[in-house]
Amino acid sequence: MTERVYLDYNATTPLAPEVVAAMLPYLDEAYGNPSSLHWAGLPARDAVEIARSQVAALLCCDATEIVFTSSGTEANNQVIKGLFFSRRAAGKPVHVITSQIEHPAVLEPCRFIEGLGAEVTRLPVDGSGRVDPADIAASIHPHTALISIMHANNEVGTLQPILEISQIAHEHGILCHTDAAQTVGKIATEVEALGVDLLSVAGHKLYGPKGVGALFIREGVELEPLLHGAGHEAGRRAGTENVLAIVGLGAACELAQDWIDDDQVRVLRDELWKRLQDQFGDRVVLNGHPELRLPNTLNVSFLGHHGYEILARLPNLAASTGSACHAGSTHISPVLEAMNTPHNVGLGAVRFSLGRTSTPNEIEAVVEMVAGCLRDTHCLPIPTVKENV
Repeated sequence: MTERVYLDYNATTPLAPEVVAAMLPYLDEAYGNPSSLHWAGLPARDAVEIARSQVAALLCCDATEIVFTSSGTEANNQVIKGLFFSRRAAGKPVHVITSQIEHPAVLEPCRFIEGLGAEVTRLPVDGSGRVDPADIAASIHPHTALISIMHANNEVGTLQPILEISQIAHEHGILCHTDAAQTVGKIATEVEALGVDLLSVAGHKLYGPKGVGALFIREGVELEPLLHGAGHEAGRRAGTENVLAIVGLGAACELAQDWIDDDQVRVLRDELWKRLQDQFGDRVVLNGHPELRLPNTLNVSFLGHHGYEILARLPNLAASTGSACHAGSTHISPVLEAMNTPHNVGLGAVRFSLGRTSTPNEIEAVVEMVAGCLRDTHCLPIPTVKENV
């Protein structure tokens, strides 16, 4: 039987063993409600606060600036909707600047508030997937309240110039938010170094559990809560905290402290790209920025083929034709479309995203799988490919 290989870590990561060990006591022993001030509740409350400090340590912020959520999606929604409703209650108009390649967890809340009267500017990107800060500066007007640009794209891995963007925002008294779901735990995400006022985290992207996230809210920033109730999370997010998952997120963030400067995943990623080039030559094309991208992400197009057909023929390979949200689609990814990737090139795209447990043997196995598949797959006419700039 062919070895199964998982190269879809941008979609989700497995739980790290250390995270599982940290969570186990909260399955049966420490079962109290963290809002209860008795012997059963206090250990749960302590666990939540320890986890809050662990998340804050990774982001280099104060623990009081961390709010736990159910996901990175909820964190993004809390930023965009919370700011809109806060300003609307004060009678202030809202203009939001974002990009065309954001995750739906940003694009859809923007569409929602747009329907309620907000103005939204969706900026284009260049051929590598980068936003031009000059475009951001040119889009600002007196009602601009928020600039939300992802730290790294989930499909092609391209990193955005967040510090430069945040500096532009602050020069105009505008809040800056970044969706850092793909970068937390992979590269440095210190909020002061990035200059952001708001930053979203997703637990299952950094070897923590699904169903938990966090939002950094800089001290002094006011957002209307997304959920209203008994005033949990210092009144910023109602609902009894998911202690089990929060403990897991905290443990994952603590583990990530030792992984940020470890280059092993990047080395494997580059070896995969080299092996694919050796095997397919100019019939394989890199999508995204060649250098300014996530260390684990390799998005390539196999010219003359459909990415979804390649993966359908390789059931033992877990990878993606774009983001997990678009898996199985026969259309070019909206991200690649925004990058002006030729249609036939975009159709051949496959995203390989590596992780902490990826091995050289898996890289070799993937190249052999794909080579075997393409030998047996009908080849479409090879498109003319323009250099991404």
